[in-house]
Amino acid sequence: MTEETQTAMEPTAPTPAAPAQPAEAAVPRPVGAGPAPAEGSFAPRPFAPAGPGGPGAGPRPQTGPPRRGPRGRYPPRRRVCQFCVDKIQHIDFKDVARLRRYLSDRAKIEPRRKTGTCAHHQRGLSEALKRARFMALLPYTADHIRTSGMVLRG
Repeated sequence: MTEETQTAMEPTAPTPAAPAQPAEAAVPRPVGAGPAPAEGSFAPRPFAPAGPGGPGAGPRPQTGPPRRGPRGRYPPRRRVCQFCVDKIQHIDFKDVARLRRYLSDRAKIEPRRKTGTCAHHQRGLSEALKRARFMALLPYTADHIRTSGMVLRG
């Protein structure tokens, strides 16, 4: 054997082992928390539902006027369509006295939620009101707006 091969085959002296790292205390991780954080990084924050104001914000402060109690014992009574009660099939545009009840003080057509008219009769009512306006039986605008020409807002 040559000298080179002999030195290569000789057992070398054992190198000193690296000092053992202190074992970290095993911290139980919650189920579904994902992998453990890498060394030197920050641990994830515990789960908290984030809503308006952030996690743990508590009740929101009142910003508006104070709320009043319930408005009564019973819910407001549902309005009934007056055309259905009177069994009117066709709303006549010439019946100005009846149609005037469905106009506001500014001569706007009142909505169903205010008058209680059913959908079927509300469609016919708006058509009759428009025809009555066209025939000059009802006004398009309120009288005080027509005479002054401008709206006063205060």
